Amino acid sequence: MIGGTFVRGVSCGKRKQVCIGLEIIISPSLFFIDEPTSGLDSTTALKFIELLQDIAETEKTVITTIHQPSSQLFHKFDNLILLSKWRLLYFGKASETMVYFSSIGCSPLISMNPVES
Repeated sequence: MIGGTFVRGVSCGKRKQVCIGLEIIISPSLFFIDEPTSGLDSTTALKFIELLQDIAETEKTVITTIHQPSSQLFHKFDNLILLSKWRLLYFGKASETMVYFSSIGCSPLISMNPVES
């Protein structure tokens, strides 16, 4: 559905891209996007996150929720707020997440995707 109208032959991922594209054209200073990669294949999800990075580099604020991102997507984020059962577990640079959890005794025994730790 785009603007309240169903469009035949348009996949869920494409509809999501069009809707987000329409929001980008308006050019707000803050973007809050809920699960933009859901329903997208890994290549499209990565390209979309890179697009959001480009937007953030134009002095815009981009906030998004991502559930279980691949390690490749995870490493694209600058900052991370990690919640569990509505409680704050971590807030800081995404690149320092594993260092933080290791410092409090929560390091994985093997190298793995930080999201799976």
